[in-house]
Amino acid sequence: MRDRVLTALLILIVILNVGHTVDHAARGDLQWAPTAESLTSIIVTLAIYGILGLGLYLHFNDRVGPRFWTILGGLGVAFGWLAHFSPFTSQPPHHILHAYRSPAVGALALGWLITLMLVLIVTTIYAGYRWARTGTP
Repeated sequence: MRDRVLTALLILIVILNVGHTVDHAARGDLQWAPTAESLTSIIVTLAIYGILGLGLYLHFNDRVGPRFWTILGGLGVAFGWLAHFSPFTSQPPHHILHAYRSPAVGALALGWLITLMLVLIVTTIYAGYRWARTGTP
């Protein structure tokens, strides 16, 4: 039987990720112009949605469980950290905050990203807890 809390957290991650993708598009990161940077952004975005979509399909068909989401969540947290919070990123929080004419919109975009990261962390911890407690993959 599927864990309703884990399922709700996964759906929340998808919703927050869609909002973050909209932010990237609004900031011009997802252009259909054939530049190396825009092509990389598009490929990464499609890969994220492909992995999430496949994972949710397998989750709803009881083919994957907490172990899968613990590992994928950990990778997602690491990727998000490297993409936006590490010293090596080209898009740190202040870039997002100042990418818009309106400070309120920049704050909303940054708050959305922080919420996405926090929900990813909570989901990873919860999935890890469920994996350890039940021992189910």
